[in-house]
Amino acid sequence: MLHLKVFTNNGQQSAVEKPWRDQKWNEEYMSVMRQSLETYKPNRRPNVGTANILLLGQIGAGKSSFFNTVNSIFRGKITSQACIGSFGHSVTLKFNPMVPFTYHTPGYIKNPALENKIHCVAFVIDGSTVDEMSDKILKQLKDLQITVNQRGLPQIVLLTKVDKICPDVNADVTKTFTSSAVCSAVEKVANIMGLPRARVFPVKNYENETGLVVGINILVLEAMKRCLDLADDFIEEQV
Repeated sequence: MLHLKVFTNNGQQSAVEKPWRDQKWNEEYMSVMRQSLETYKPNRRPNVGTANILLLGQIGAGKSSFFNTVNSIFRGKITSQACIGSFGHSVTLKFNPMVPFTYHTPGYIKNPALENKIHCVAFVIDGSTVDEMSDKILKQLKDLQITVNQRGLPQIVLLTKVDKICPDVNADVTKTFTSSAVCSAVEKVANIMGLPRARVFPVKNYENETGLVVGINILVLEAMKRCLDLADDFIEEQV
């Protein structure tokens, strides 16, 4: 079982001949991945029934859209449960690293058991604004990461809106890993966050689509699988 918690280039692009990350794109592979995640349970810890994944990112980065995309994949149809939009304020919960949680904070648990803790953090970053991130946003991301590091939590990055980075990917999401523009964005974000490139996952959320797309599903499922693998590692270390 999986539990998600949501808090708060224009110009010609070139393609590379060899994909910079191996990826299967067929429907059979997608179905196997989805089934594997549907039956997921944290390894060897009977008291922990779910993996708690925290989504952190700036306003409009795609946190709620990612939640809806995951939900759509497992429901088999486009759904929209989390309120989404871009009105200059976040429509999901905000998280300020400079304001600590207190016992007055809704949902606060003073001494949480392992099952109530966060097991993995996914930073959600808008891929189309990587080159335009202000010093203020960069500082906020690094402040959040310091807090996450202090708690020893594993991390990945969800690089959203990859279709806006590259026209080829906009036309066909299976071109993601042959896009030099997406590759460059992944490298930049990896450097900013101090994480290996393998921890940065390009994804596209469902926005204008009226039906599910195999390629979009696969990108999101790959990211979710890595989140759960890291969550498993974290849970097992808390013995």
